Amino acid sequence: MFPIFRCCPCWRFGLAMLSCWRFGLAMLLAVAVGCHARAPQPASGDYLFCFWNAENFFDNKLNGWHNESDKEFDRWFADNPAVFAQKVQNLTEVLAALNEGKGPDILALAEVETESTAAEALKDSLNRAIKPDAAPYRHILMKNPHGGRNIATAILTRLPVVADRTRLIGQRHRILEGHIEVNGRELVVLATHWTSRVSDKAGEGRDKYADQIYGRFRAMHKANPDVALLICGDFNDNPDDVSVTLHLHATGDLERVKANNDPPLLYDLFAQQWAEKKGTGFGTHFYRGKAFLFDHLVVSPGMVNGRGAWQCLVETAEIVKHRFVVLRGRNKGHPLAFGTEKEKVPLAERGVSDHLPVTVRLRLP
Repeated sequence: MFPIFRCCPCWRFGLAMLSCWRFGLAMLLAVAVGCHARAPQPASGDYLFCFWNAENFFDNKLNGWHNESDKEFDRWFADNPAVFAQKVQNLTEVLAALNEGKGPDILALAEVETESTAAEALKDSLNRAIKPDAAPYRHILMKNPHGGRNIATAILTRLPVVADRTRLIGQRHRILEGHIEVNGRELVVLATHWTSRVSDKAGEGRDKYADQIYGRFRAMHKANPDVALLICGDFNDNPDDVSVTLHLHATGDLERVKANNDPPLLYDLFAQQWAEKKGTGFGTHFYRGKAFLFDHLVVSPGMVNGRGAWQCLVETAEIVKHRFVVLRGRNKGHPLAFGTEKEKVPLAERGVSDHLPVTVRLRLP
């Protein structure tokens, strides 16, 4: 024994300081973990899916596009950083509020600039805005279709993905196929944006989009009749247009879809509501005061008959209303577009998109 060390005041002071240092370090680590840790996603449960046409979502870098429509937004956003910042802020405000402040678990977007950092900027902004205990967004799935305009669809998610299976369907079509896999159970998402009614008045282009998508579904369905497939997008057609009913084989008759007959049908989540409310102002996009339901959520039979790995809670499908709407006049309540530079509207008074988002809850049994 060494009594000199037991009795020395310096030794006792040093031991006390060491204990305080260890306690302080432990507290700092606890605070750090508490501030930055995000709750892990459960292997089963409910997940919120959202699709939104983000309306000309360009980044703040000049890409030098030659298409006249793209050239306008490319230069405007690049020359005015505040414009891009406002666009991201407005998108974030709406999206982060969904799902009890956690944001959608899976987010599909249309009209995202190709070869840009727009989606990345939105991901980072959402991660700052969602609740501290919400899992962060980690993955962006996106490919350049090299179509007429330099815009594409994209998928953002906090859930695990099979990134190397991401692909485009068709040639120069905005049909992005993404694979999400939770605990070995796969969900296939087709994020799409069909040809505009301005450039395709007869609808032949939209019919081709529908044919391509249905063909891809038939191939997956043949391999696995219970495949969990969710098709979303701005179809630029309503649920009762021939591109949707005859070419995509989508219907609002749930029992016919559940039967999973040959040829199989797809379930359009808003088709029945559209049939009942058409002409009453029910829709996701408005033009000259008229309502259109262009933004669709469509699922495979396996997602509604109880046999697929993922199930769609069809009764939860909804059109999301938010504060960025027209406040007065004949268009009161319609979505307020972010608009163009020519409109000379102050940034603080701009909307976010000329389309409303649509959501539905999915369940892993």
